[in-house]
Amino acid sequence: MKKQLILGIALLVSVSSIAQKKEIKALEKAVKNSNYAEAKSLVTQLQSMEGAMDSKLKDKYYFASAKAFFSNGSGSSKDITSAVSSLEKISSTTVEVSQFKQVIENDLISKANDFYTAKDFSKAASVFESLYNVKKSDQTYLYYAASSALQAQDMDTALGYYLQLNELGYTGVSTEYFAINSASGQEEVLPKETRDKFVKMGTHTNAGERTTESKSSEIIKNIALIYAEKGENDKALDAMKQAREANPEDSSLLVNEANLHYKLGNKDKYQALISEALANDPNNPDLLYNLAVLANDGGDKVKAKEYYTKSLSLKPNNTNTLTNLAALVLSEEQEIVKVMNGLGTSAADNRKYDELKQKRTDLYKEAAPYLEKVLELKEDSVEVGLTLANIYSALGEDAKAKVLKEKYDR
Repeated sequence: MKKQLILGIALLVSVSSIAQKKEIKALEKAVKNSNYAEAKSLVTQLQSMEGAMDSKLKDKYYFASAKAFFSNGSGSSKDITSAVSSLEKISSTTVEVSQFKQVIENDLISKANDFYTAKDFSKAASVFESLYNVKKSDQTYLYYAASSALQAQDMDTALGYYLQLNELGYTGVSTEYFAINSASGQEEVLPKETRDKFVKMGTHTNAGERTTESKSSEIIKNIALIYAEKGENDKALDAMKQAREANPEDSSLLVNEANLHYKLGNKDKYQALISEALANDPNNPDLLYNLAVLANDGGDKVKAKEYYTKSLSLKPNNTNTLTNLAALVLSEEQEIVKVMNGLGTSAADNRKYDELKQKRTDLYKEAAPYLEKVLELKEDSVEVGLTLANIYSALGEDAKAKVLKEKYDR
């Protein structure tokens, strides 16, 4: 009786295995014929048999499932996630599996870039996460997912990504290979082999390499700022403390901690940290720029101008500093115009009007050189070009204004 029972079980297992193989062959055939709706239906049917499959059969099932959900690139975001999930379950990576992963990676890169360019940051974040799951060795995809989620103002999702990156110890440090394009005169960052080939061909010169800056400070800073945004102030301050302990030489972290205390209303701590930052690195143009932004946001325009001016003296070609300094100067115009419009027609009011008009003209003359320098460094700055055109018009420099309007007013 016992032998018959064992034989019966063996027969059941054999029949089950035959059924599994038959269904998986049907799945593979549907995928091969691009019948993806049928293939996904077969995947659902096979789910109940998954537990009874041996490892070899499971790998065939997961691989075919991944292809079914991917649908040659036409799968939905949810389907792509399912495809990636199926690939992760494959126990042994073959050449065929590796090649298919590369196909998915290339497709997702294209989609992620399209979403990001279209400023659909939420979808970009989701696709970048899928890219990371396809290629866990490239944590940069997870960093892009975090950055995209942050721009989409999806704080919880961004925080999750940043916490993962911090736990993984991601720095983003890499070696960049560059050369000057002889035709355009512009620097280009290229893969090393491509750059070396172009230099050998003579199309590029002045080859070099450099190490990119670590993103670890930025990651912990964003973790802290997100916690602060969520009202979890203790976690925010703890994250910033960890960041400073790990990177004691990074003055930007000191500024960010000061900014955090400012937002939390801790003005004394804010002032102490700002003083410490300046004492540690008084001639750091980036630190001075950050301090200028903070001062301006806090309504201290005099201090902001002082910091911007000193930063610019140390780093004269920083277009952000030039633009912000011009904007700071021009911000006084609104109050001047308001007073001018409120004046009457008396002799005293007319004199006051002329004084204010000259003051406004002086503002224009002070701001113009900063904007001119921006256009010299970054010719495609449309908003700067139009602002400068309006300044030229107000100053009576009509020829200059006409040139800029023809170039930028499209």
